[in-house]
Amino acid sequence: MTMGFNVEQQIETLDLTKELEFASRLAREAATIVNTFYIGSSEVRYKSGDEPVTEADRSANQHIVTRLSAAFPEDGILSEESKDDFVRLQKSRVWIVDPLDGTKEFIARNGEFSIMIGLAVEGKPVLGVIQQPATGLLYAGAIGQGAFMYEDGERIDLAVSDCGVIRDMILVSSRSHRQQIVDRIRAQLNITRERVSGSVGLKVGLITRQLADLYIHPSPGCKEWDLCAPQALLEAAGGRITDCWGNPICYNRRDVRAHNGLIATNGVLHDQVVEVVSTICEEFGYNQDDGFW
Repeated sequence: MTMGFNVEQQIETLDLTKELEFASRLAREAATIVNTFYIGSSEVRYKSGDEPVTEADRSANQHIVTRLSAAFPEDGILSEESKDDFVRLQKSRVWIVDPLDGTKEFIARNGEFSIMIGLAVEGKPVLGVIQQPATGLLYAGAIGQGAFMYEDGERIDLAVSDCGVIRDMILVSSRSHRQQIVDRIRAQLNITRERVSGSVGLKVGLITRQLADLYIHPSPGCKEWDLCAPQALLEAAGGRITDCWGNPICYNRRDVRAHNGLIATNGVLHDQVVEVVSTICEEFGYNQDDGFW
């Protein structure tokens, strides 16, 4: 999906105040549902391979999708736990939802999971809300609204760091999905400081809080619902997300997989990071045209 100048201009002037308030309230409601399972018990099933899904995923999903459909009946919805009927492909506005990102962390009871609600307009992420049920922390951001978080009832404005030396940057990496290629990239970038976190949304949240500067995921594992809310949040905070070759990530596509991985940074040296990461990806046999593997 390619946007013309006029469409991009219209997106930049969107007033998403109502949508951001609604999505934030909805994420808190879903967090209450998830926490009832978190402090109790939740049956675990497996969708495919070792990809788990719990009662918490399904219950939160039903609540979110039902409320979104009622509030914005003309919009499309893409959610990880709902059957995709592709009606969304005819819509210019699509809500993209992960009702429980970091299910493995939920099962491990380490708190590093989140609820993510994003909105894409003409394929561009424009709004993102990320709620961490275990702590009550909520991130929110949108075009024209900036980015902020609520912690213990206090609203705190968010902005990425201005760190402009790659070796001084802090890398945030996955707790459950460590890859050899990430270690190679880290060594090539001369990065010595690292934080570990679960959910993609929480990783990106660390970048918006200047607790990390970049996140690299050079695999095809992420789907649109993993990325839409985090990208909208990060961009609202002044950061940048692309695939591993520096291409923009487009949303509301038939194939929801991010085949070329992703790079999220504070935006200062994004292109230089892309140059290193893309080269190493190609050394590992990954191809940006055909997708990974």
